[in-house]
Formats: sequence, structure tokens, C-alpha cells
Amino acid sequence: MLITISPAKTLDFESPLATTQFTQPELLKYSQQLITECRKLSSSDIASLMKISDKLAGLNAARFGEWQPDFTPDNARQAILAFKGDVYTGMQAAELFTDDDFQFAQQHLRILSGLYGVLRPLDLMQPYRLEMGIKLNNKKGSDLYQFWGNIITETLNNALEAQGDNILVNLASDEYFKSVNPKKLNAEIIKPVFLDEKNGKYKVISFYAKKARGLMSRFIIQERLSDKAQLKEFNLEGYQFNAAESEGNTLVFKRAEHLAK
Repeated sequence: MLITISPAKTLDFESPLATTQFTQPELLKYSQQLITECRKLSSSDIASLMKISDKLAGLNAARFGEWQPDFTPDNARQAILAFKGDVYTGMQAAELFTDDDFQFAQQHLRILSGLYGVLRPLDLMQPYRLEMGIKLNNKKGSDLYQFWGNIITETLNNALEAQGDNILVNLASDEYFKSVNPKKLNAEIIKPVFLDEKNGKYKVISFYAKKARGLMSRFIIQERLSDKAQLKEFNLEGYQFNAAESEGNTLVFKRAEHLAK
């Protein structure tokens, strides 16, 4: 079983590390090509392209300038510990994962990334901001989907082959999973959907749904799931599988309003 998740805009390169294990990203030669393109952008270009403040644009221009591919624990950080968005708040890898959990995650979890393509949890990364949906001109086209082409799909196929089955649990956002070509992916894709109650009606609430993707990732990793039927047992923080609203490989989980944290 392979899990895909999205990265996060919020980064943490300061907290104590929960593990000293690390690996190098597999697609750094492509990252270097993107960095070359990003270095052509001024701070104002970055602000306009990414729709961010001048201050954030200046920070990211500096990051592009300082980026270099010789990653060490002194200048980079493991991806699963560097990202700090809602998905990672739900996963709580730094707080809860054992060394064995990190090793299982290394084989069964993949983070899709605009700059790095595909990251394993223990892959070192340097700080960046480059969302997958951005319109960045490059030698292969006008956006990152054209740049990555089938590279991300092929990398996931290699991971699927290495871990021994064809089940892929897609917990990434649409923006990021659009970088994957399902027709060329050698996988049965499972899509969990998380619905929260609000004023008596169930719907996808972005903050809760993102956190739930992290909770589901943690559940798969800590419970060492290997069969798609086991996904229906997910019950962290009040979510319950709803068979009536699930269809095929779309698995619906619902949570009553009073159970939300």
C-alpha cells in the first residue's frame, strides 16, 4: 500500500529532530533545472506569480538563490519533519513515530512536490515554496505539470513495485495529484473522502479534511495496513466509515460535529 500526500506551505527547520535517519531525494537533477528557472525571477515576479506578499517573495527569492544540491543534515531537513501544514499536524510524525514507523513510512508514503517531484519521508530537503499549480515557464512548457510530465508517475510506479502491491491511497489534493497520470499508474487508486458535520449537514471542511488526511496516513503507518479493506477500520478523532455513501474505491468517512477537535 502506497500513500500519496501533498506538501505544505508552512515549514519548520528549527524544532528538534525526531530521527537522525535520512536519505537523498531521487529527482534532484530535475529540481536543479527548476531552481535555474526560478533564479531568473525577481522578487516582484515571485510575488505576482505566487500571489504572496513582498516580504514572502523576498524570502523565497533568497531561498532559490541559496539552494544547492549537496544536502546534509546541517543545511537540509527530512521532508516529513520539515512540512508543518494541517496534514502534518494530523500525522504527528515528530511526536508519535518510532524508528520502525519512520522506516515503514519511508517505504509506503510519498510526498508530491512542485520542486522535488516526489519525496520520501526521510529525504532531506532545503526550504522552498513552489506549488504544483503554479504557471512557471520552463524548457518543457508553461507549468509544472508539463515540466514533470510522466516522471512523477514513473517514480510512483517504481515505489509500488518495490513495496509489493498495487494499492495507492490518494490523500493528496487535486492540485498535486493532477501531476500523476492515472492511465499510466500501475495501481488501484483508493480515494478517501472526509465529511464533517456543520449545522446538521455533512460536507468537506478544508481544515478538518486536510488534518484527516494526516490522521489516515498515521493510521496506515502505525497499524501497518496492507489490505484496502482495512482502511474502513479508520476511526481516529471520531471519524467512521460510511458504507452507504461510499462507492467503489471512493471511501467516505463522516464525523459528527460534537466529536471535532
